[in-house]
Amino acid sequence: MKRKKAKLDPIPHEQQQPLVARLMKACGGSYTPEQRRKYFISGPQWAAAYEGHALFHAPTRSPITFEHVIEQYAEIGIGHWTTHDTDVIPSSKLFTDEQDAIVDRIRKSLKKNGLKCSMVTTETFHHAVFAASPAAESASVRAYAAKRLVNTVNIGHQLGASYAVYWPGSLGYQIQGAVEETETLRWYAEGLNAACEADIAIAARMKRKTLKHCMEAKPFEPQAEILLPTSDAMLAFIGSGLLKHPEMVGLNPEYLHELMWGAAPRAALARAILAGKLWHFDINDGYRLKHDVDIAVGLVNPLDWLNVLILLRSHGYNGPFNLDYKPPRTTSNWGVFSVSFPTAVDRFISLWEMAGEALEDSVIREASDALRAGGTVPKNAGVDEITEANRELLTLHELIGHRLVQILLGLHKGRVYSV
Repeated sequence: MKRKKAKLDPIPHEQQQPLVARLMKACGGSYTPEQRRKYFISGPQWAAAYEGHALFHAPTRSPITFEHVIEQYAEIGIGHWTTHDTDVIPSSKLFTDEQDAIVDRIRKSLKKNGLKCSMVTTETFHHAVFAASPAAESASVRAYAAKRLVNTVNIGHQLGASYAVYWPGSLGYQIQGAVEETETLRWYAEGLNAACEADIAIAARMKRKTLKHCMEAKPFEPQAEILLPTSDAMLAFIGSGLLKHPEMVGLNPEYLHELMWGAAPRAALARAILAGKLWHFDINDGYRLKHDVDIAVGLVNPLDWLNVLILLRSHGYNGPFNLDYKPPRTTSNWGVFSVSFPTAVDRFISLWEMAGEALEDSVIREASDALRAGGTVPKNAGVDEITEANRELLTLHELIGHRLVQILLGLHKGRVYSV
């Protein structure tokens, strides 16, 4: 029988926030700020301050200050803050007394709200000076890019950061043949070398550890062809001999960037783990073979995310989880901090804890042990006998997959539906 639709009255503006807040509370499943701070989750300035603008789209939210972002993160229970240099310092104010004043304001705001700056990164993709990338043919552009990288390292040390991230999204070309790729990659390495050399000197002067310099890959955008489109390409670049301090340079994979080109994020992370280069991780969600939609973690691929976190937990990953996503254009300024960030954090925590359950689950453990043990094989067995000896055990692959879905849905704890 078709349900009759009730007549719906418009909801006055002053009643809308209370309605959303009431439904948010009704959802349940949230953690306290104290519980959230136990996890190494970082909130970017750019994610919270994103105004909803994009290609073909005007902004849908009003600008906010870094003080407001830091204050709101503290209330939510996000213990770390990250930023691009020009998220907080206008390009024209870099290298000036105004930069020093802004950095001092940031430091005071972080201290007041009990947050730490975990990572800084340099914008080398938005300003017109980087139209041909930070490794452009012009020596003056490359010198300016290196100066910017060194400046960001200095800011990072002033704010107590431990990581610096580099996204060479504009390292590539629109027109084939316009650049010579090996030359461009050499020039890009010179910028990273300048950052690492400066880091060594600054860290010694300030009696701090050097930063972990992390490269972030992205397969599409903004250039038509990207020179370092994947984490695997960046691993090859780090090992190419172009870097003076390859031991200081690792990876900051982003979940969606690995997914976008049709790859498996978990496999990319596994290769980074084997190389000893998984130092930082940007977390979000999205779709394969699409543009960079930057949806919050777990809203599209929760089962895949569960498997990613099983891998990371099983290998003892203890680096940051950076919330590199865009609150939807449909979310209000108030909703960004009242719904978007709290729910993103809470889904991550739930998935992280589910991953711990999966690692301890007796069904998965016995099935995995049986697969590793293999079947009984006669001495000098041929290929057919080896095949037959393991045939029934291989069915456990599907059983393990089913068990992971049970854990995701709570079925392993007895949740069932009346039918």
